[in-house]
Amino acid sequence: MDREKTDGPIISAFGHGGFKVDDGYYAALLMTPERADGWVPPALSALTEADVAALFVLDPAPEFVLLGTGATLRHPPLAFRKAMEARGIGIEAMDSRAAARAWSVLRGEGRWIAGALYPFAD
Repeated sequence: MDREKTDGPIISAFGHGGFKVDDGYYAALLMTPERADGWVPPALSALTEADVAALFVLDPAPEFVLLGTGATLRHPPLAFRKAMEARGIGIEAMDSRAAARAWSVLRGEGRWIAGALYPFAD
């Protein structure tokens, strides 16, 4: 694996306590190829682009956002999806465990993505 492609935060473990990134555990995460931050997300049904504004600092913009929706796959509000698409950023929704696994695989491939992962326990 190319070290340059995997620079940045990688989720090394996940479970009921949350996501392990580097030396920290987080119940919920906002992630870019450059950093991972704890996040206190709103109810998924109330999610807006303002709730993920920290992801917009990436230059260039991420290819898409992995949206981990908690213990099960749920769909984000249509208004959120449309607002993100208006920015040229797609949304890939999946349960949070799948999103954590996908993050590591996609970053290992050098993909320029962002992530917003809800806690496992909803």
